[in-house]
Amino acid sequence: MNPYSSEAALSMQGRFDSRDTHKYSVILPTYNERKNLPIIVYLLAKEFEANQLEWEIIVVDDASPDGTQEVALQLANVYGEDKIVLKPRAGKLGLGTAYVHGLNFCSGDFVIIMDADFSHHPKFIPQFIRLQQAHNLDIVTGTRYRSTSSPSLPDVTPGGVHGWDLKRKFVSRGANYLADTALSPGVSDLTGSFRLYRIPVLKHIISETVSKGYVFQMEMMVRAKALGYTVGEVPITFVDRIFGESKLGADEIVGYLKGVWLLFTTV
Repeated sequence: MNPYSSEAALSMQGRFDSRDTHKYSVILPTYNERKNLPIIVYLLAKEFEANQLEWEIIVVDDASPDGTQEVALQLANVYGEDKIVLKPRAGKLGLGTAYVHGLNFCSGDFVIIMDADFSHHPKFIPQFIRLQQAHNLDIVTGTRYRSTSSPSLPDVTPGGVHGWDLKRKFVSRGANYLADTALSPGVSDLTGSFRLYRIPVLKHIISETVSKGYVFQMEMMVRAKALGYTVGEVPITFVDRIFGESKLGADEIVGYLKGVWLLFTTV
């Protein structure tokens, strides 16, 4: 048997004809992101091409009334239907199910989840990949609340948040502090949603996850630790959305508190 053809070897060396032999699938859940989608797609494509990486973007749109799907189809004409893959759904069905839906169409061996509203800049993706490859990690997550990566990675800048008022910063910090105290998840930014996963790892964790909405991201990290997966962190700067309105409201905050309690008592 050729040792370089084993599943373990292929997991590290990759299967694709690119510089690092891996392919990266990006799942972008969208709802009313017509103005943001062309910007984030352009920046993703630029970053992947500059780093000679194989890539695709799966757009999971929940029946946006603003024409997001039409824009996605136009982008597929520009970049290629193999690069921009629109997989719409009938309505707003939740973030977790959007990832499940998108995973059905991923052809890469790693998947990146991120917001489509330009809150997450694609310039950090090469750092995610460098950290993953340096330590053979299962997951790399972006963090707003660290100044260095974990494990250590050179040439990173401290994380932070731009465009939030003091109240929003307080709520986010408080939410992470509460979850860290109650759940000891081993990561500094539980509520972030900019992450790199091995595709089999994401599928496994999602199959164990029961939360919906904003609690979903927190539970993913708690489940990852409980299941024994390795997680690294890269500092990122989070920028409030350019166009549209934030979808975080009182219901999500109450749901988050309930989610912390559920995970504290069950995981």
